[in-house]
Amino acid sequence: MATVVFYEKPGCKTNARQRQMLEAAGHTVVARNLLAEPWTAERLRAFFDSTPVASWFNRAAPRVKSGEINPEETDATTALTLMLREPLLIRRPLVEVDEKRCAGFDRQPVTSLLGDGEDEGGLESCTRQEVSCPEPRQPPMKTV
Repeated sequence: MATVVFYEKPGCKTNARQRQMLEAAGHTVVARNLLAEPWTAERLRAFFDSTPVASWFNRAAPRVKSGEINPEETDATTALTLMLREPLLIRRPLVEVDEKRCAGFDRQPVTSLLGDGEDEGGLESCTRQEVSCPEPRQPPMKTV
């Protein structure tokens, strides 16, 4: 069994469920606060490997959901700069095991750690399906 360093957003029920899945598979999970970690661009970039820049983003981040940041139109340098300033933009969890890294719970090395077990709700599906996340506040529209 492996020791998994698991960078999560504290209080996120989806990350808690993912962490429990790894533990149930017999792995030791070392949970760390993704938002408080002292990231550098080089260290953070190692979690994204050759995946497209748009997949680096947390699609539930308020600035992404509002359209203020468009991951499809963001280059790697800009993405890393934004994420270092605002770690909530980083797709989570970030996972590190045996010097292998990934962003998200649906790719290697995570899939190998979980084996053949299937998760009915999907490896990354939000646990808050009964309640939609609140939309970011929009300024009131002016009428003329």
